[in-house]
Amino acid sequence: MTVSVGVDVGGTFTDFLLVDGASQSFRSAKVPTTVDDRARGFMEGIDALGTAPSAIDWLVHGTTAGTNAVLERNGAAVGLITTVGFRDSLELGRRTRPNAWGLTGNFEPLIPRHRRLEVTERMDADGRVVLPLDEDEVRTAVDRLLADGVESVVVHFLHAYVNDAHEVRAAEIVRGLWPNPYVVAGHEIVREMREFERGSTAAIHAGIAPIVAGYIEGVAGTLRGRGFANELLVMQANGGMMAASLVGEQAVQTVMSGPAAGVLAAAAIAKAAGTGNVITADMGGTSFDVALVVGGEPIVSAEKDLAYAVPIRIPMIDIHTIGAGGGSIARLDRAGLLRVGPQSAGSFPGPIGFGRGGTEPTITDANFLLGRLNPDAIIGGTGRAPMDAVRGALADLGAALGLDAHEAAAAILKVAVAELAGAIRLISIEKGHDPRDFALMPFGGAGPLHAVEIARELGIPRVVVPRFPGLTSALGCILADVRHDFVQTVSAPLASVARAEADGVLTRQAQAGRDLLEREKVVTTAVEVRHEADLLFRGQSHVLRVPIAGDAFDGERLLADFTEAYHRRFGLSFPEMVPMLVNLRTTLIGRRDPVDLSLFRAMPDGGEARRGSRRVWFEDGWHDAAVWDRDRLTPDARLDGPAIVEQGDATLVLDPGSTAAVDDVGNLIITL
Repeated sequence: MTVSVGVDVGGTFTDFLLVDGASQSFRSAKVPTTVDDRARGFMEGIDALGTAPSAIDWLVHGTTAGTNAVLERNGAAVGLITTVGFRDSLELGRRTRPNAWGLTGNFEPLIPRHRRLEVTERMDADGRVVLPLDEDEVRTAVDRLLADGVESVVVHFLHAYVNDAHEVRAAEIVRGLWPNPYVVAGHEIVREMREFERGSTAAIHAGIAPIVAGYIEGVAGTLRGRGFANELLVMQANGGMMAASLVGEQAVQTVMSGPAAGVLAAAAIAKAAGTGNVITADMGGTSFDVALVVGGEPIVSAEKDLAYAVPIRIPMIDIHTIGAGGGSIARLDRAGLLRVGPQSAGSFPGPIGFGRGGTEPTITDANFLLGRLNPDAIIGGTGRAPMDAVRGALADLGAALGLDAHEAAAAILKVAVAELAGAIRLISIEKGHDPRDFALMPFGGAGPLHAVEIARELGIPRVVVPRFPGLTSALGCILADVRHDFVQTVSAPLASVARAEADGVLTRQAQAGRDLLEREKVVTTAVEVRHEADLLFRGQSHVLRVPIAGDAFDGERLLADFTEAYHRRFGLSFPEMVPMLVNLRTTLIGRRDPVDLSLFRAMPDGGEARRGSRRVWFEDGWHDAAVWDRDRLTPDARLDGPAIVEQGDATLVLDPGSTAAVDDVGNLIITL
């Protein structure tokens, strides 16, 4: 019977959701994201909820601060101390190209070359010392990095995942000389082979740790000063959460944590709606994030690239992001073709229709002009949209294309929908999934606006719109469990791995998770431990992950499970090839009391659900569309398109030929 608050800081808006277990009630708030000081916007939203921080039991926060710092290359100044001869590994990478055709594109390494320093040391692939560590060279490197204004240091030595002795000693020396806590050894982040990927992950962590930790510590300190007595919790990319006190040493886990919360909530909502397979489509003001939920569980990947040649090797919900949100700016490229995004108007100045000084036409402005958005009800704002300015900007853009303002707006939406559908194809069709076997779940403030068109484009027969689309990521923060993941490379023939050796690795990893859980002092109802193995056949480079059944490592059973999984995935069997055990993985989950999603079911006040009608543009032209108030829809309500369904955090567009019905937990189920 607790008070839980979920906070999702997006590029345009910050969303807040409070659930009171005692009264079985909830409240929400939406404030513009204060990009110059995110902590200020955070506290403004807490105030808008109308509950004192001292009354909050759980406060869980999802943030994109770390992700943005990596993508925009505005993280902390980072230095690298590495094995002699390997300073350029981070820049050489895998010798790929930004663009497949033509010698075009560029690449900026995470750490510039003059801050990548070498010291004498060397381990071989079996963990044997080839060259001892020269400790004086480590001290000299520290002096050079300090003189260069470096804030955060990575110690990354070859094959430290097998034998970390040199990394441990070098990090100890650096920490004794460094003026702040931002020193990390590669094995502390990921104990996995492949030096480039392991080094990139450690470099990402070092670059964002001062930014994310400083931001979270500032928020936590302000909350404590206002009476919040519990631990602030932070979402992770794997769909779990951790205590704010761990963020400094686990900062890399916060990358993509905001979008991960939305996928987590979508999986729970889909399960409550009786749908196991969904494609999630989170469209906010800045970006469009898509992911797959299969069998009620989000797909989790440990191999992800944040950008070209920026791999990250942590377990994270597999999310694909493109720069297409409600605030994405429409423009003509050098060839005179219409483009939408990735540049965004953000929250300030925002789209022209928000009346905050924006001058460039966006997807939101196109929706205003075409009647899809109500100009008298601006989400997150007050007043009426300046429609003359919207119309004028779209007319100016259309003039170069021979289109009037309305035709230009329609063209913007058509281009945008094509890009959004393309993002879904990338994570479904190109990975062997048929989107027609899934339902589409749109959320975010702009997701429901385009969901039906996207579904038609891809042949998806069903759309599930959550009760509060704009608050789905904040809800995911409330639903999250505590989670920690660990990995250890083994890289040996499966038949040669002794049970005692493997059990020792799994036991140590599980205990490390329990130790973190104890440090966090977070109350959980149960602790669940899962073990997995990464396997491949000798000579291959890509692994297949297989759950380890039972309480102990059983090589024969694991081989049988791997053979079956390989055949199921590729339709092939290779009894003559040698199976290799690459990695052993452990996940520890601290379960929390679940939230009953029926709490969010609409409670109509008896008022008229239909607000009237207005002229709305659809693909085949203008229609008189019924306008409905979602908060007043009864559980048995059925709506036929063309229609507009409005609520405080989002607007749904139903095109002609579609039908929507309210289910038992308040979702709108759309049939095409």
